Amino acid sequence: MEHDYREPENHTSVTEFLLLGFSEFPELQLPLFSLFLLLYLMAMLGNLLIICIVCADQHLHTPMYFFLVNLSIIDICSLTTILPKLLLIFLTNSSNICFSGCILQLYCNIICIATEFLLLTFMAYDRYVAICTPLHYSMIMNKRVCALLATVTWVAGSLEPLPHTIVISQFSFCDSKVNHFFCEITALLKLSCVKTSVIDAMTFAAVIISGFSSFLLTLTSYVFIISTILRIRSTEGKSKAFSTCSSHLTVIILLYGMMLGVYMQPSSRDSTKSNKLPTALYIFTLPLLNPLIYSLKSKELKVALKKALSRKSTFVSH
Repeated sequence: MEHDYREPENHTSVTEFLLLGFSEFPELQLPLFSLFLLLYLMAMLGNLLIICIVCADQHLHTPMYFFLVNLSIIDICSLTTILPKLLLIFLTNSSNICFSGCILQLYCNIICIATEFLLLTFMAYDRYVAICTPLHYSMIMNKRVCALLATVTWVAGSLEPLPHTIVISQFSFCDSKVNHFFCEITALLKLSCVKTSVIDAMTFAAVIISGFSSFLLTLTSYVFIISTILRIRSTEGKSKAFSTCSSHLTVIILLYGMMLGVYMQPSSRDSTKSNKLPTALYIFTLPLLNPLIYSLKSKELKVALKKALSRKSTFVSH
């Protein structure tokens, strides 16, 4: 939807923005700081642990865990793009962010979103090959293919938000107060002095091309996966096949569910304000839940973690 147009005659050039954050809840500043800091540390620890365990254990050098390491890197980048600045606002009560810093934060945030969707799509394809064509799995999902898919993920994810970022960086802004806890695209567009029909069309096209196509490809993969699992005669075989994709399916459901909760709300004047909590839930909890989901549902990760802990305890005892 096109945002309100305001005449730019009386506006001055904006050199920095003010992130209002959760300033409407002054009594919650300390509890929110403590909560977000705890979530940040736990999510960073969980994702770094996943990366270290997978890199250290040769048995985990498989396509699924290779993609999981990339997912952990995305989660770390996503959190680091937003949370340190928000925590600094809580500590110092200084909500200033320079214009270039705001645009960079916007760009990095969209990169993380686009990259995560694309990576999860490739992970769905990996599970499709593993379950539907297991005899050809090692041939199809070889190291070269995995490296290529990872490269496509990061390159495409980095290029997709570039046009949006360039266009927005050229906008004139009538106000510097961003009613959000980070430089979110909708909150920034509300401050624009010019018509945003171009960026609205670009965003809609990106959602259709990237978001919907990723969803459609993921859905198609799982249609074939579920169809194959249902044809397995033994209960044990069905359970084993489903367990290989249950972690990824759980993450997919959480991601799309939270994204719909954030961006499919009815538009209103206070939509940005009402979106803050769902957005925080999506941004801060998913990077924490991802390593937990894979750790709890993956026997290989549990075994590798136990080995690492036992080696550490043996080393400490000696």
